[in-house]
Amino acid sequence: MRFGMNVMHRDHGLEAPSFRTDGRTIRPMPSSSALARIRLRHLQCFQAIVRSGTLGGAAQALSITQPAVTKTINELEEILGTRLFERGRRGATLTPEAQVFMLHANASLDALGRAVDSIVEGPREPHLTVGVLPTLAPAFIPAVLRRFEGMRPTARLRVISGRNKTLIDALRNREMDVVIGRLSDPDVMQGVTFEQLFAEPMVIVLRKGHPFATKFARRKVAMSALGEYGFVLPPEATIIRQMADGFMLRHGIVPQGVTVDTLETSLARGLVMHADHAWFTPIGCAQPDLDSGAMVQLPAVITPDEPVGVMLRNDALPTAAVQALVQAAREEAKTRGARKPTRRR
Repeated sequence: MRFGMNVMHRDHGLEAPSFRTDGRTIRPMPSSSALARIRLRHLQCFQAIVRSGTLGGAAQALSITQPAVTKTINELEEILGTRLFERGRRGATLTPEAQVFMLHANASLDALGRAVDSIVEGPREPHLTVGVLPTLAPAFIPAVLRRFEGMRPTARLRVISGRNKTLIDALRNREMDVVIGRLSDPDVMQGVTFEQLFAEPMVIVLRKGHPFATKFARRKVAMSALGEYGFVLPPEATIIRQMADGFMLRHGIVPQGVTVDTLETSLARGLVMHADHAWFTPIGCAQPDLDSGAMVQLPAVITPDEPVGVMLRNDALPTAAVQALVQAAREEAKTRGARKPTRRR
């Protein structure tokens, strides 16, 4: 792409910058004139390019031709008087001006969508899509939803569980409204805000009466002897799996039985209760069984505790329903801090 040198033009005695790109001379216009010319299709096209990263991907998402996308985004650049994308073989990259514009454009489209929903949906609230980690589903999330129900009794929720990175990517791509999960690496968290609710420890749990738990309590075996039994571990490449692997390495635990990698709580419970497996898990996942006495927690310290919190997109204003869900999560998190520690055996 060729860009000409900056030139100046006069408009009512005032000088304003202009530039040339793809043979076009782009000059800024007064904000009132620009606002009058911007159409919904301009913002939708801009947003589609941002999401897909290419003009071709935007065309596919909008079910229009690529030349139509090019024409629409050229119009928007001329209206705004600035270049929005650097086009290249690897796709379309946002300019610094476009990054600022994106925040306001997304917020505007969100607000317009909520306005339409308020009329089309009538008194019913639109669906709220919530992403949650499977490890939070057994105890924390049900308690949060009970609080939320008291605040928004007519709300309609769609709750989706999955791996942390998958949920964050879906949130960033506007496929979810809010995610309750774990703080991730900075590159994964781009475009997402994180508000910590609590820090959750990793624990090792066994069924009540497990032979290792009895022997270990009587100091007849070392922690390394746990390797004689099967294990339920978080999937590889997750932070909590790294914590479990680090603990086993430090204590000389070499798994000799069947090891199952899973985040499925129901499967993990079945293996613990009926196959004598040892389960490395965030404590919230096993909390109901620890409270009932069906499982016991080994007196092992697996550090550090993992931050759990609420994640939102940083380019959109939260709806009233999202704000209520966040508030319900905050209130429930406070009760977790006030809970008595689970008795260890």
